[in-house]
Parts: sequence; structure tokens; C-alpha cells
Amino acid sequence: MAKKNERFRVVFKEGSMISESTGIRSVLVDTETGVNYLWIKSGYAGGLTPLLDAEGKPVITEI
Repeated sequence: MAKKNERFRVVFKEGSMISESTGIRSVLVDTETGVNYLWIKSGYAGGLTPLLDAEGKPVITEI
């Protein structure tokens, strides 16, 4: 479980900064809402988006 003061927990991580074309991909879980987010970092750029299921609803992990 995440520490009391940590809002987000990394539950999945892959990739490498050595290869700029693939970057690093991580899935974060908001420990207050359970919403899953995809974080991608490649070079000097990055992006964050909620993960969606097949119906377009956010993926939620029970906390």
C-alpha cells in the first residue's frame, strides 16, 4: 500500500530512456479515487491520460 502522503502509486512500468523511440510507460493509480492513468515520457516530452475501458469509462482499481 502507498504511504499516507503519496497520492499516486506506480503499478506498472516498462521501457527505457536509453531508447528515445520507446521512452518509459507507466500506469499510475490515484490512491484516493482508484482511477488509473497512463504516463508516457520520451526525451523532453511527456503525457498523462486516464486509462479507459472498451466503453470509454475510466478504469478504476478498488482501493
